[in-house]
Amino acid sequence: MDIPNIGFNHDKSAQAELEILPLSNLYERDIISHDPQMPHRVSFYMIIYIEQGSGKHMVDFTQYSFKPNTLIFLQPDQVHAFDFSKQPTGYVVLFTQTFLDRVHTNMRLPNYTPTYLNQQHTPLLNLNTHSQARVLSAINEMKIEIAHPQSDPLIVMYLFSALALGLHRLRPQLRHDKINPEQSIKLGTFYTLLQSHFLTIRDANWYANKLHTTYKTLNNICKLSTGLTAKQMIDAFTLIEIKRRLVISNITTQKLAYDFGFDDASNFVKYFKKHTGATPSQFQAAHSKAIL
Repeated sequence: MDIPNIGFNHDKSAQAELEILPLSNLYERDIISHDPQMPHRVSFYMIIYIEQGSGKHMVDFTQYSFKPNTLIFLQPDQVHAFDFSKQPTGYVVLFTQTFLDRVHTNMRLPNYTPTYLNQQHTPLLNLNTHSQARVLSAINEMKIEIAHPQSDPLIVMYLFSALALGLHRLRPQLRHDKINPEQSIKLGTFYTLLQSHFLTIRDANWYANKLHTTYKTLNNICKLSTGLTAKQMIDAFTLIEIKRRLVISNITTQKLAYDFGFDDASNFVKYFKKHTGATPSQFQAAHSKAIL
């Protein structure tokens, strides 16, 4: 099956790079070009707020159960699928890296790091009554300001920053306040390099050299930001991409081994099974059936 890549609609947001949609809007298939209940990859950030309803949301081929007052966080390039079987209600907040860069320029905001690479990370956050009221209030205030005839982008950024900082406080296990601005820049550059070279290079020392730093320094930054070593980050990113391609395209093991720079298919199978406990064909069969 083909999994569509969904880009951010810049025109629809009037170039503001942030959009807030009622979750129920996605039930209306005529307003979007893909079925949101089928796996699709997004090129932007998403915060899904479930106000009412329950179900399971698939993120990178793992099913996460949600209930009322649940938040689901998604980062660019992740594959996910909605569950509308019980017609949950709430909001979807979509925003781009450009929007985050603008916010960072004007005010303090927690760094968005690739914590999803750590298997201990969950994209879900369950809110208590007090937190639920504050989150809903922040979303509504952003909606009101976006719809205002004289909407001020700076006010929207302040409201978003307040929401992000509040959510950051509710997820202490993901706080990495020891990272200084210089380390944050190195982490971002490392992640960009990883996105460009993961198919052929999985040597952490190579990435450290490209960053003009030492392996020890890169390792320390990665541990502080994601809880993983640099090598673990590289392997986690690579394995997620392999999984996505296995399910997205029904590609053969031989072709995948070639694409990812392995000498032969057997080494590729050993690498995949070592980290996942299943062969590529077993994983492909199990997840292709699950999402069809």
